[in-house]
This record gives sequence, C-alpha cells and structure tokens, in this order.
Amino acid sequence: MPLYKTITVHPGTQVLIWSITEGFTALSDGVTLRPENQERVAGMKSEIHRRGFMSVRQLLKEAGYADHDLWYDTNGRPHLKDGNYITITHSFEFSAIAISNAPIGIDIEKQRSKILKIAHKFTPIAEYKTLANHEAIMRKLTLVWCAKESLYKLYATPGLSFLQHIEVSDFALEAMTTTADIFYNSRSSNYQVSFLEFDGFTCAFAYPSTND
Repeated sequence: MPLYKTITVHPGTQVLIWSITEGFTALSDGVTLRPENQERVAGMKSEIHRRGFMSVRQLLKEAGYADHDLWYDTNGRPHLKDGNYITITHSFEFSAIAISNAPIGIDIEKQRSKILKIAHKFTPIAEYKTLANHEAIMRKLTLVWCAKESLYKLYATPGLSFLQHIEVSDFALEAMTTTADIFYNSRSSNYQVSFLEFDGFTCAFAYPSTND
C-alpha cells in the first residue's frame, strides 16, 4: 500500500504518511539515491530500517522531491534545498514526513505498554494517575512522548531536555490537540501540537503558534 494519508495542516504545510507493506525492492522503484545514501542503505542490517528509509524517499517523491533535494546539518536536522522545512519519522510499518514553509516537527510511535517504564524520564508520571485505566494512561503517555519528540526535532538544539525544557499543556484524550512551551537558554517559545491515532500508532506534529 503506497500513500496512507495526506493532511493539509494549513496553507503551506502538509503531512504525508506511508504504510510500509512493500518489500525493499518495490520501495526502491523509481528512486535514485545519492552515492552516500546508497552506501548507508547497504550498510543497514535491519530490513525494517532499510524499508523505512526507502519509504521516506517514496514520500519525498509524492511531495515532488528527490533524494538529492534532502540534506542534513551538523545537528542531524533535515533540510530541503528549496528552503522549505522538512521533518521525518518512521516507526515499524509507518513512516511520515511533514513539509512546510515554517518550522515543523513530526513523530510516529507504536502504542506499547513499555512506555510506562520510561515515562518518568520525560514527564511527571503522577499527573496521569487519574486516568480511567491502563490503556488510557498508555495512550496519553504516547501522545505526550510524540509531542515532545516532534518539538525536539523542530527545535533541534543540543542539550534540550524532554523533562526539563519541554512542557506540554494538559489535554483531554478526545481533543487530539494541545499547546506546548519550550523554555531553554532564558528563552521561551510556544507551539501548537496536533495528534492522530491509527492502527495502534500515534502521530504528533508540532509547529510554532502564530502569536509566538
């Protein structure tokens, strides 16, 4: 299955999601990689990572770009040669990109109980004890993790801490949107965060508030 979902967040910002059901050969169809990326893929031991990498190139193609249009800075942040912003994510059988004329971050995660074991590393876990059941806690923790991961990608600054510097405003599970703040180096900035849930996965994409 090729393109799973396309979302127009607002004019100039688009999210594209791929369901990775094809094999590596099929995902390589019509894609030309730069020599350094050919070497990178050849050195990947995990078939999931190889397919994830190529599915992102298929998403680039869907958006009108090619592998040679994408480059990374010294902080590992992706860029497009035409000056548009891009952010990339993949998890198991899904990958996604967001392309925008303004800074943006995206993350996809599989909903798994293991997030309860690491929650204390990225959020005050006591805040979630009032939720109805284990599944609700797992869902909300995954939403918050995705929000913070997308914000981390957007901010792209070494030393930024999920727990200490990124604050996600509380939200109802049914709302599927929230705001967030980053407090770092005596500077604060505000963001909008939108969520999606599908097939046991959570996706979040974050972008600056218009009044920031």
